[in-house]
Amino acid sequence: MKELMVLSLREINRCKVLEQVDAGGLSLVCGADVLKVSYRHAKRLLARYRFEGPGGLVHRGRGHPAHNAFDPAIRDRVIALHQERYSLFNDTHFVEMLGEQEGIRISRETVRRWLREAGIKPKRRRRAPRHRSRRPRRPQMGLMMQWDGSPHPWFGPQHPPCSLLHAVDDATGDVLGALIRPTEDAIGYLQLLDMVLRRHGAPASVYQDRHSALHRNDNHWSHEEELAGCRFPTHVGRVLQELGIEPITAYSAQAKGRIERLGGTFQDRLIAEMDLRGITNIDQANPWIENHFLPRFNRRFAKTAEKSGRLFRKISAQQRYLRICFAYQATVANDNTVRLGGIIIDVPPGPRKRSYAKCRVLARQHLDGAWTIWSGETCIAKHPPTPLKQPLRSWKPRRKGDDRRAKHIMQIYLETTPAFPQRGHSCSADRGTI
Repeated sequence: MKELMVLSLREINRCKVLEQVDAGGLSLVCGADVLKVSYRHAKRLLARYRFEGPGGLVHRGRGHPAHNAFDPAIRDRVIALHQERYSLFNDTHFVEMLGEQEGIRISRETVRRWLREAGIKPKRRRRAPRHRSRRPRRPQMGLMMQWDGSPHPWFGPQHPPCSLLHAVDDATGDVLGALIRPTEDAIGYLQLLDMVLRRHGAPASVYQDRHSALHRNDNHWSHEEELAGCRFPTHVGRVLQELGIEPITAYSAQAKGRIERLGGTFQDRLIAEMDLRGITNIDQANPWIENHFLPRFNRRFAKTAEKSGRLFRKISAQQRYLRICFAYQATVANDNTVRLGGIIIDVPPGPRKRSYAKCRVLARQHLDGAWTIWSGETCIAKHPPTPLKQPLRSWKPRRKGDDRRAKHIMQIYLETTPAFPQRGHSCSADRGTI
């Protein structure tokens, strides 16, 4: 029975060269130069070839354990420890625990190889990066605006974290507006939109992520939504529809990478400049950002659009005040009052002392906190400002099978919700309660 011999490619090449040297067709000096070894080592290789044949060229350490190999008992102990005590640990964390708690110093790659050979799968499956293609910029300024929130300790590590809301033009990279809020919420996005409309005008579209203030992330469909065949947007979504701004949702951070990278640039430059000027709170930061930081930042980083001109639509101050608000549908009570979230708004008599009892009206809370009640296009009542509150966006009953709670939430949901036509759909309305 013949013995099977496995040679590497380098060993096969050495065998061919030494065969020619042994036959006299090539001198040993030339053979050493071809093999890229010294003349002395070439003599050793030739002697092995003549004495043992091609098998003499096989590496002497092949088939023998490495001198620095771990004892199989250590391997078995590591696997046993992982199965008994550290089954919830990932590979790197497990290696750290082996060194700290067990006194076993082994590299991560060795432990990972032992675990995979033992059939122990990793804690998390590693996936290859998805292929992503570059999206070209819009050719003209005003065609698309991107906005996002960046939570960070903007006033330094000694202050609590807050969120920077900022908007950027997709064509030029020009920062259209920025402000700092305690949290990323609907109030902040409406204030940012008001700033953009005041400084530049309304863009044709806005590119945004799936934050709950911007996008409905639940899977619940109300009975009214099923009948309408569309899901009602958030308060910010309703404002965008009223202003004719098309919302485009990004489903990954990489899709809106330009504004994500801008947030990193702000973290690098804005924090340093506010620290230099001693700005330590939101009231000081927002006017300085708008009036001083943004103009200088845009002169440094803004690009030239492919096409000249601006496509922002001008919105009057009155329309901004009227449209950028929280809006709720309600029914006037028999005593001519509108009750919303503990607030009682008296509705005065109309023309010829007309009563508005049982009328469906629209209650708007504007960004200054003031309330106005609208019957169609007529303002029929006003109320002094109250603090702005983040609207409730709970679309499901919290407890499964709680029909009474579900009906109560749906009743509030319907009584405090406006209905506005959505461009390109059968209908749309913002849903929410205060």
